[in-house]
Amino acid sequence: MRPESLILVNTGDGKGKSSSAFGVMGRAWARGWRVCVVQFIKNEVWKTGEKKLADHLGIEWWALGDGFTWDSTDMDATEAHGREAWRVAKEKLASGDYDLVILDEVTYIVKFGWVPVADVVDALRNRAPRTNVIVTGRDAHPDIIEIADTVTEMRKVKHAFDQGVEARKGIEY
Repeated sequence: MRPESLILVNTGDGKGKSSSAFGVMGRAWARGWRVCVVQFIKNEVWKTGEKKLADHLGIEWWALGDGFTWDSTDMDATEAHGREAWRVAKEKLASGDYDLVILDEVTYIVKFGWVPVADVVDALRNRAPRTNVIVTGRDAHPDIIEIADTVTEMRKVKHAFDQGVEARKGIEY
């Protein structure tokens, strides 16, 4: 059996969930695929290497988050950003315009209760037939894991941040 498209999930508390997805982004672009990225936490303020690469390659990129929730001064606004990102993501999934849609850190909108898991599962199941999807984020809901074709759990063994080393350009972003 060879399905037209796949759902991949990168979850867990280890580093590399988004990085893995962006590696596939580059591979897909190199194969002539139409790619779209929707970010649920990061916003346009973040100047990431992945975004710079996507701009260079002409990959559509939507950074619609409000930053880290623990930095939020207005959780209602932060939640509204997450819901808007989901609205855009659902549109991209259903459009048939993309061979790959990356939903970076989408697991959080489910975890925080901003969007019902059933809505996410429904949109993933009913995506355009040739649209592959990569879901990233910690604590992927079991219902999302169940419908995925491939699930990878990143497990932290050791991280420089635990020793007080700040995130570095080129490594973390």
